[in-house]
Amino acid sequence: MATTAAKRKPVFVKVDQLKPGTIGHTLVAKVLSSKTVLQKGRPGAGPGPAARPTRIAECLIGDETGCILFTARNEQVDLLKPDSTVIIRNARIDMFKGSMRLAVDKWGRIEVTEPASFSVKEDNNLSLVEYELVVAEE
Repeated sequence: MATTAAKRKPVFVKVDQLKPGTIGHTLVAKVLSSKTVLQKGRPGAGPGPAARPTRIAECLIGDETGCILFTARNEQVDLLKPDSTVIIRNARIDMFKGSMRLAVDKWGRIEVTEPASFSVKEDNNLSLVEYELVVAEE
């Protein structure tokens, strides 16, 4: 007999609290811009899930503490339209060329919500900070 575990209340974080290599973030953010970086179909693919085109967009999202690039994939691209406000649940930080990107995999969720009252702090873009992996000698 399976018992249902008690669900944890989400702990909302602010953009400036995001750190490299962390997972499980829940945040409310405004979408500032969205730019498609990859859109390709699969030639010769028959009907079914393999025939769906792959879409990837980089969306600049943020809150009153800062902003970060969000990597939106496939149907996520349709949710992240400029000037919309979204709740992102169970997001993770991916590193791309030494800088942070926020992403949501199959375990996360994005939902569009009513417009937020805050204004985005655009001069604190965490994706512009370049990180370098340093190996510590023991």
